[in-house]
Amino acid sequence: MKSVLLFSALVLSAHANDWRLVWFEDFNRAGAPDPTKWTYEKGFVRNQELQFYADNRRENARVEGGRLVIEARKEVFPNPVFKEGAAEWMKARKEAQYTSASVITKGLQAFHYGKIEVSAKLPAGKGVWPAIWMHGNNKGNSRWPMCGEIDIMEFVSHRPGEVHRTIHFAKPGTTTHQKLGGSIKVSTLHTKFHVYGVEWNEKTITFLFDGKPYHTVDLDAAGAGAENPFRKSGAFYLMLNLAVGGTWGKEPDPKAYPQKFEIDWVKAWEKK
Repeated sequence: MKSVLLFSALVLSAHANDWRLVWFEDFNRAGAPDPTKWTYEKGFVRNQELQFYADNRRENARVEGGRLVIEARKEVFPNPVFKEGAAEWMKARKEAQYTSASVITKGLQAFHYGKIEVSAKLPAGKGVWPAIWMHGNNKGNSRWPMCGEIDIMEFVSHRPGEVHRTIHFAKPGTTTHQKLGGSIKVSTLHTKFHVYGVEWNEKTITFLFDGKPYHTVDLDAAGAGAENPFRKSGAFYLMLNLAVGGTWGKEPDPKAYPQKFEIDWVKAWEKK
């Protein structure tokens, strides 16, 4: 038995030596998330979600006890871009009934190939929709889904005990949305920290749960050449957010809030 354990340790050590840590966040400073690493989305952003994403507001995003806490709250919050009779839903709402935060690395740090892992504990209240995901840096110049999207982890309360992983892209040569994904069942999403990750190279994206691979997608599905959004030189930025309701989050229970999405650390490696 001793020799078997030694062999296993050597194999793990050899695998670890394949990677070099190039970026990490261990949330060791209390207060605001480190502004050299994180910025914020602001307002009503997507999916008809109910929350207003607050910018640099401690009630919704703070570091405490060595962890990033993203908190969704039931509270009335004015919409600064409200316009009477506006056609766009983001402007037509006079106020929000919920607030939350979307903490992102856009403009500060981006990733292209390698391994990315996030240690997190998920909220459980009805209507929550926490996510760990990535968008292509060219989002805006190249609209979604042509910019590409990697959903490392998504959870919705109406699918209890289940976490989802997905890549989004345009059908090659078109602007038609395509996706590849699936889910796994986990019974301790809300009581324990788990590590959600991806290993990404020019051929595949492999999804990881607690360090173990559980699903691989072939990137040729998004195009065989260099124009594939997951192969382009433009990298992807990371997003950590807690949505409420919306097209997939469904109707929340107001009495279940506040809800907290806790992140212990974030790490990124590249192949040596």
